[in-house]
Amino acid sequence: MNNWIDVLFNGNVLAVAGAALAVLMAGIGSARGVGIVGEASAGVVSEDPSKFGKVLLLQALPGTQGIYGLLIAFVIMTRIGIVGGAGVQPLTTQQGLLYLASALPIAIVGYFSAVFQGRAAAAGVGIVAKKPEELSKGMIIAALVETYAVLALLASFLMVSGIK
Repeated sequence: MNNWIDVLFNGNVLAVAGAALAVLMAGIGSARGVGIVGEASAGVVSEDPSKFGKVLLLQALPGTQGIYGLLIAFVIMTRIGIVGGAGVQPLTTQQGLLYLASALPIAIVGYFSAVFQGRAAAAGVGIVAKKPEELSKGMIIAALVETYAVLALLASFLMVSGIK
């Protein structure tokens, strides 16, 4: 039993868990957000196929959080030597916990902001359905949610960069 505890609280395992959590949570949120907008877009495009390009722009917006999660995971894996060919650096439990904690902002905020951005972008699809010339307003409404994902990305990046 003690061996499992040692394995689970190994610094490298904790760091990789943080990287995985960043990708999983932000990626799931992006998939949900893009799906929400896709559902709204399908109705609009079925009525007027010429609006496809406009709704596609709105649908792409919630996908960025998944990219942010992947970026943080890549930075963590590079720093601990899994990516980049430097060889895996042995980490203490404390360092592993720091990497895990550093991934939490983009993991949690990435998930929720992608879902909420999907909802806002779906509302923008409604704008495009009635007034296609007002696409920019729908994009701005959805892009404001992105601010919090960018702040979470910055927080995670600064935290990961500060780990010795």
